[in-house]
Amino acid sequence: MNVTIVAVDRLRESYLREGCEMYIKRLAPLLPVRTVDVRPSTQGEESSALLKQLPADATVWALDRTGTELSSELLASRLQSVERSGTRRLALVIGGAEGLGEAVLSRANFVWSLSPLTFLHEMARLLVLEQLYRAVKINRGEPYHR
Repeated sequence: MNVTIVAVDRLRESYLREGCEMYIKRLAPLLPVRTVDVRPSTQGEESSALLKQLPADATVWALDRTGTELSSELLASRLQSVERSGTRRLALVIGGAEGLGEAVLSRANFVWSLSPLTFLHEMARLLVLEQLYRAVKINRGEPYHR
């Protein structure tokens, strides 16, 4: 399975870019991840741009504070379920400062909340990548999680 993270805006801070690059590199042999950035704008324009970047055959997870919170173990289980379903593409969508529009949330197969806290959308990307790496390690029975 391949993962695409479709996110509003680019990573401006070097520490976030470096962290994301590190996890993408760690994930590469286990769960290939690519990122697609869309330009920040109004929520409606961002929604249109995000939807255009989603592969038609992808299972879509939207990141939104109103979504379901998962432990790392539950995330690992959900990721494994997607893989076992035969889905070849998983797309994770991260909105901008105003969050995701209803059109994106409606397209999502699952709405995931990282926390009831509000994060910079740039920081959410790093958290998502770290949690994907942790989930893969849990599913492989490897010690990263401990």
